[in-house]
Amino acid sequence: MAMGLNLVKLCVGIDAVESLQASMDFSMADKKSRGVEQVHYHTTRMVPKRLEELLDGGSLYWVIKGNIQVRQHIAEIRPFTDSSGISRCKIVFEPRLIMTEWQPRRAFQGWRYLTSNDAPADITSNTSGIMSLPVELRRELADLGLL
Repeated sequence: MAMGLNLVKLCVGIDAVESLQASMDFSMADKKSRGVEQVHYHTTRMVPKRLEELLDGGSLYWVIKGNIQVRQHIAEIRPFTDSSGISRCKIVFEPRLIMTEWQPRRAFQGWRYLTSNDAPADITSNTSGIMSLPVELRRELADLGLL
């Protein structure tokens, strides 16, 4: 489980962790072909006020189809002003996706803070029970409202 303070955010337009990975891979290949910095980030309007806590081992937990399913370590937070003069920030991630136990979440706007105590555990080789089932079966059970 991540240390420090974390963020939780809806992963809009993504229906599975595999789709998120494919999107990240495509983005990195595109950046490489254009010769720009090859980092994975998410741009958001609000700059988190609790930067130091987030950068002390925090992660962004992604909500996919109504469940937190995966997280990424936050490597850096880069505030900037866009071409319209609007303050924004890039939340820069380590490129590795870390699967977590599923935790239901209702839809919400923006991001929310998530304490380590409230964050779902990482899935490891020792994980048992429902989370040890193949991801396809877990997804089907969730779609049926059984998980």
